[in-house]
Amino acid sequence: MISCFRLSSILFLAILFLVSSCSEPETEEITESWRKSPIAIARILHQPTDTYMKIIYGQPYKRGRKIFGELVPYNEVWRTGANEATELTTTQDILWAGKKLKAGTYALFCIPRENDPWTIILNSQLGQWGAFDYQSTDDELRVDIPSTKTESSTEAFTIEFAKLDGDSTQVVMGWNKTEVSIPVQFIESDSSEEESSPLEED
Repeated sequence: MISCFRLSSILFLAILFLVSSCSEPETEEITESWRKSPIAIARILHQPTDTYMKIIYGQPYKRGRKIFGELVPYNEVWRTGANEATELTTTQDILWAGKKLKAGTYALFCIPRENDPWTIILNSQLGQWGAFDYQSTDDELRVDIPSTKTESSTEAFTIEFAKLDGDSTQVVMGWNKTEVSIPVQFIESDSSEEESSPLEED
């Protein structure tokens, strides 16, 4: 009777061990498949103005697919990458395609177009997944930038900063045979704004 009880206990523990050991890899697999595209980061430092810029984005790959006009539709808001919406951070005010952009972090969207300039959007709502919850009322800045065709094809969607040219650089986005370059100019901070203090009433 005792031996049967011990045998039953051993079998129960063995089954419990097998179930627990089999369920753990399944959880890891789900976690790994949750993000199909890796995270990439572009960054640059402009020392004269002490400006640090960083762009974090999901980096999808072409993998034999037709990109613009199919995988990424024309004339629709795109997250500018994969997974979460791309985010841009600048520690100081800059000129973004000639328009002043305040220091801060912004979601970076765009509207690709086949024959017309792309619309590049900086939006104040962070932490968005894709462009599903995008609201134009939260746009901080919009600029239109022409796209160019390249001879060589880029397999992975890439965002990078061009080499510094004095106080200027460019944010270059490229995928397949399409490239968009957004001019960026680093500017001195407005000393009058820095020295201003909250209004005080007498």
